[in-house]
Amino acid sequence: MNIQTTPKTGPALRVSEKSPDLDNLRIELVEPAVPAPGPGQVLVEIRAAGVNPSDVKASLGHMPHAVWPRIPGRDFAGIVVEGPQALLGTEVWGGGGELGITQNGSHARYMVLPQAAVRAKPSGMSFEEAGAIGVPFITAFEGLREAGGVQPWDNVLVCGANGKVGQAAIQLATLAGARVFAAEYKPTPYLGHANSEIEMLDSSSQDIAAIVREKTGGQGADIVFNTVGSPYFEIGNAALAKQGRQIFISTFDRAVPFDIFNFFRGRHKFIGIDTLALDSVYGARIFDKLKPKFEQGFLKPFPINERAVYGLKDAATAYASVLRSTPDRVILRPQG
Repeated sequence: MNIQTTPKTGPALRVSEKSPDLDNLRIELVEPAVPAPGPGQVLVEIRAAGVNPSDVKASLGHMPHAVWPRIPGRDFAGIVVEGPQALLGTEVWGGGGELGITQNGSHARYMVLPQAAVRAKPSGMSFEEAGAIGVPFITAFEGLREAGGVQPWDNVLVCGANGKVGQAAIQLATLAGARVFAAEYKPTPYLGHANSEIEMLDSSSQDIAAIVREKTGGQGADIVFNTVGSPYFEIGNAALAKQGRQIFISTFDRAVPFDIFNFFRGRHKFIGIDTLALDSVYGARIFDKLKPKFEQGFLKPFPINERAVYGLKDAATAYASVLRSTPDRVILRPQG
């Protein structure tokens, strides 16, 4: 394979200060020098990078530990263009909590990474599909792992089922053979892939906890994966089985009513997942677990809609669409 000479500069997004709101995102398109990899590092030419809610929230100043200025972006897919000879030309994928937060990230033509953070992407998967996997699947995988893993006899309730983390959690839970209930705040079909039939519920008109208990013979949900936080907090608690676990990854309200009596009598567990604390090397180890399932077709990448694929010059529009609840997985294509 012929590896082209790396140019001296390459386009990138830069965030230097807090943006006032979604209509006034202060994201610059710049042309910095291409970073040089050091010992144990590689230079990746980014072909596609997902845009996550955390990327947008960081630009709005909601991540107090974020370093300024920086290039944002936590997920990536691309080609190794500098580094060990054995890796040159390898098509790679990955994601990490430090990327775009405490060090320069993937919303650029080029990015330096630890060699240990890159893995060959699944065969047959496009760059856009691979660049969209990162945060949603890392979050879902880590949440279920921290909850003790999913067993075939488990009942699982996923709140915020049509969000990207919700869809990833449903894929993983149904792959494990669990019975899955999926909740949204309005009547809507499930938009993602599942490895078995799921039951879609509507929190605006249904008593989700009562339905889950009725359909599980009074047992309830062994795992509640609450991707939304406070709006589903009490619903999730009411649905939990004895020794049930509720996983949290986000919230609207920080303070919620909490019934301590029901908590300890139910022997419940609350599990908080913050993937910003998981670096790209840790993410690569999770990708090692996921890759065979993608290649075997048990896990499916998110569908890529070309209307949700943007060049760097349209990054502000791409970012704003993520927090405005687009159903699509938003992708940046640095070469576009």
